[in-house]
Amino acid sequence: MDEQRYLYVSDTEKHESVAGGNGSGDGLNQLNRPKYLFIDRQQNVYVSDRNNQRVMKWNKGTKEGRVLAVGQGEGTTLTQLYYAYGIFVDMLGTFYAADSLNHRLLHWTQGHKEQGNLIVGGNGRGTGANQFNCLRDLSFDLHGNLYVVDENNHRVQQFPIK
Repeated sequence: MDEQRYLYVSDTEKHESVAGGNGSGDGLNQLNRPKYLFIDRQQNVYVSDRNNQRVMKWNKGTKEGRVLAVGQGEGTTLTQLYYAYGIFVDMLGTFYAADSLNHRLLHWTQGHKEQGNLIVGGNGRGTGANQFNCLRDLSFDLHGNLYVVDENNHRVQQFPIK
């Protein structure tokens, strides 16, 4: 839900949210199993496009999105995602994505879609303090602490981000 109280929904079976809706695919007007949405103050829509291994952004009123992060197929390098889930965009335009099956959280600064920067995780699947087993979502509190939903470890972890 955005600040104007409009509700946004992602439909993974029809491959659409408020964007997409042109069948399953990897075109700039298509999605393939969209999962999480983030709506900024300008009502731009960010979508984790899970099966296309990318994060997309649709500016308000546009018919096509643009790739914000990767889209180079699943993999483990910092130029690849393996099932993007939860996403978050801060006030500076930096966006964060839960790279679920790589068990890590990455962020990208504005204008840098080719390679993400590792924030937490990336140490393989596990139960350690800096390990995850299928990240799902993330959020920040007013003090800049990061919270990460670690689904298969049945926990939410907190990380201070400076």
